Amino acid sequence: MKRYITLAQLQEKLGHRSRSSIIRDYKETGLLPAPIKLGARLYWSEAEVDAAIEAKRD
Repeated sequence: MKRYITLAQLQEKLGHRSRSSIIRDYKETGLLPAPIKLGARLYWSEAEVDAAIEAKRD
């Protein structure tokens, strides 16, 4: 079962990056996967985020 995380959880996972930095990371640079929008909130697949972080380390 996929687990989705909120923007606040993603910010914590990425060392408290700002919202604008996270948005730039997926829109302009492609470093993060695009979020899923449910209503007015954004959610990210935790597995995809972890894979993006791991790829950045390599």
